[in-house]
Amino acid sequence: MNTTTTIRLATYKLFYETFGDALQLDVPLSRYTSARVGGPAEMFLTMYDAASLQKAVELAYTERIPYFILGGGSNILVSDDGVPGLVIMNRAKNISYRHIGAHVVCTVESGANLSSLARQCIGKGLGGLEWAIGVPGTVGGAVVGNAGAHGSDMAATLRAATVWEPGRGVRIYNNHEMEYGYRSSILKKEHGREIFRRVILTAELVLTPESVDVLTARAEGFTAHRKQTQPGGATVGSMFKNPENYYAGYLIEAAGLKGYRVGGAHISEKHANFFVNDEDATAENVRTLIAEAWNTVREQFDVEMELEVELVGKWDFEA
Repeated sequence: MNTTTTIRLATYKLFYETFGDALQLDVPLSRYTSARVGGPAEMFLTMYDAASLQKAVELAYTERIPYFILGGGSNILVSDDGVPGLVIMNRAKNISYRHIGAHVVCTVESGANLSSLARQCIGKGLGGLEWAIGVPGTVGGAVVGNAGAHGSDMAATLRAATVWEPGRGVRIYNNHEMEYGYRSSILKKEHGREIFRRVILTAELVLTPESVDVLTARAEGFTAHRKQTQPGGATVGSMFKNPENYYAGYLIEAAGLKGYRVGGAHISEKHANFFVNDEDATAENVRTLIAEAWNTVREQFDVEMELEVELVGKWDFEA
């Protein structure tokens, strides 16, 4: 994939002719990421329905412009140097429900907020997403990363996902075809590779009717646990996946790194797998914390942790 940072004037004009004033240039991404860090997007669009989202990625693919889909801004660390090409803010959030036997299928566009969807389902007496209360991000990001908490995840709920594939068009993936694993899917495996990625348009989730009071009590328990164990403030979410037979936060804490600080960022004293921006951190500060945690845990415990977050944009790994 061509990741040149210089987009031809004709391409800018084409995007402007197609999307009008919705197209913005050099938009700081720090205002759209949960860690509140990140440089500018070369081109920036906000799309409010799945059809428009598909239209934008199809045009970018045709013009060979690199694109990145931005949802809730969690689980990513955007470089201080920004993101070349096109960043699409996904705000497609239409939701519908239909009954299938004893269950209800929720069809939801990929830009819908996951936690808000969970609350809506609870209010309708539909069980299956209570674990997602308080989990940041969008449905699309959750489907790609197999987001989960409290013993459940997207793999337990997803029936099918409608996916746009570069050069091929739209295809429906069933649960098995998503190849789900721990915080992983067939689409997540594209991250970190210089390719045009597939894009989630909609997801179908299978839910089960249940008492609103029971669902609410369950969700409140999950919320209380989250508040007790995870820090507030600006973070990207869980930084590392839990290695087999370990908890990443325990390893980082045992390595003596709770409270460790670089610039305006530090490793949380409340949960060591969360790295907090104290208002003035840079993305490079956070990446330095990542490197320190990874290297120290490897040296002390001979365990190589794997990032759960994705590094997005232009990074100088020689620095």
